[in-house]
Amino acid sequence: MHQHICVTCGVQFAPSDAPPAHCPVCEDDRQYVNWDGQQWTTLEDLRATYHNVFRLEEPFLTGIGAEPAFAIGQRALLVQAPGGNILWDCISLIDGATREQVQALGGIAGIAISHPHFYSSMVEWSRAFGGAPIYLHAADRQWVMRPDPAIVFWEGETRALADNLTLIRCGGHFPGGTVLHWAAGAEGRGALLSGDILQVAQDRRYVSFMYSYPNYIPLPAAAVRRVVAAVEPFPFDRIYGAWFRRVVFRDAKAAAARSAARYLRSIGADPTL
Repeated sequence: MHQHICVTCGVQFAPSDAPPAHCPVCEDDRQYVNWDGQQWTTLEDLRATYHNVFRLEEPFLTGIGAEPAFAIGQRALLVQAPGGNILWDCISLIDGATREQVQALGGIAGIAISHPHFYSSMVEWSRAFGGAPIYLHAADRQWVMRPDPAIVFWEGETRALADNLTLIRCGGHFPGGTVLHWAAGAEGRGALLSGDILQVAQDRRYVSFMYSYPNYIPLPAAAVRRVVAAVEPFPFDRIYGAWFRRVVFRDAKAAAARSAARYLRSIGADPTL
């Protein structure tokens, strides 16, 4: 029995003797099937070819990502908090070296994930750290390909975690699309860990919003306004996106607002938020 991993999206599936017939995550309009057809790997095979790198993003925030890049290529973020560390988003590779390095940083008390494209090997990560709870918004329940008792499906618009860490449901890219507000981030001015719910653009003064990034399907105006309204009550001066170096370093709350207004104008909508 193997827990097969989709090569294109990096999501791990429940144990099976043979690879699954297809990947529902990739067959959805927000993702895509590999141009060479559906392909699978396993965690054991990944460990033979890939390794994880750790990069300090700011004090008490460490990025963790695979080299060479695998699947979508996102990196996770480890938030070190006095009440227990939170792993934000997830990656497919977990191995002994990674576990040792994370333990040296204080381990993991909980895992929270922005949306289904980054569910990856979340159950393996949870088990590597004593069955740490995995917080997913209930609106995205259907996209869990490997169920596990550690998964906590939360509902509503916010979910408080320890030490002024708050999950915020924004919707947008997925109905349960979530960001993490870290009140202590950015030297106490607050930071958002956004995955690609607010996608940090190549011009890092801006973010953007999409229903499907690989297939270039935009979000409607109402969905964009909802994303910005969801984070408006929270102070934040920095936004950490889903990839290394994708960071809005300063004035991030204003950047989110002006990005939304620019987006709305571009699709011919009223830019008023």
